[in-house]
Amino acid sequence: MTRMHLSRPTLGAFALIVSVALAGCASGSPSVVPSDSAIPSPSAESSIAASEAASIEPSAVASEPTESLPPFACTPSVTIASTTDRAQITDVRVGTHEGYDRVVFEFASGLPDAVIEGVLPPLYADPSGIEMDVAGSAFLRVTMHGASKLSPEGGLTYSGSTNLEPAFDRLAQLIEGGDFEAVSTWYLGLNGAGCFRVLTLPEPSRLVIDIEH
Repeated sequence: MTRMHLSRPTLGAFALIVSVALAGCASGSPSVVPSDSAIPSPSAESSIAASEAASIEPSAVASEPTESLPPFACTPSVTIASTTDRAQITDVRVGTHEGYDRVVFEFASGLPDAVIEGVLPPLYADPSGIEMDVAGSAFLRVTMHGASKLSPEGGLTYSGSTNLEPAFDRLAQLIEGGDFEAVSTWYLGLNGAGCFRVLTLPEPSRLVIDIEH
């Protein structure tokens, strides 16, 4: 049974899917580019019940046909190209589904440049350089250039939690690592390394990261 966590209305239908591809395991023309950085070695998973405090993702996503989603790929990193000069973060949410956990970043209009990559501890906050304690045994870092929850006028376009601890099967924690000079950094703490996929969706603009169980 799918557990979910909600901070905004239903996501809407998938209109654009961007996925990573390793040789021989993906079809179509992906818009993401793997790099050569290292990802932590897999370790034993822990299965923990989801916390009631985590914010939920809408149930409509769970009802999407599985054939509309690309396969997972065990790649060290994924790069997404921007569609706007400034992407204001309006929502951050997590959810769990049969076979994968999900992280969603939503933007007011357009997508930022983004790199999703496996990293090894120590993990640092930006710009302070202070070491961060992130739950899990493997980690993904999301670095978004031209993205911020702070508007140019000094207000907040996203005032929700910047530290979600849903304790899903794979996703243990999602925490902000920094928001400085329009560079937004987030860490995904995972219960063991594994495969993931990256999607981009329009109306509203969203960056979606699925982590395979």
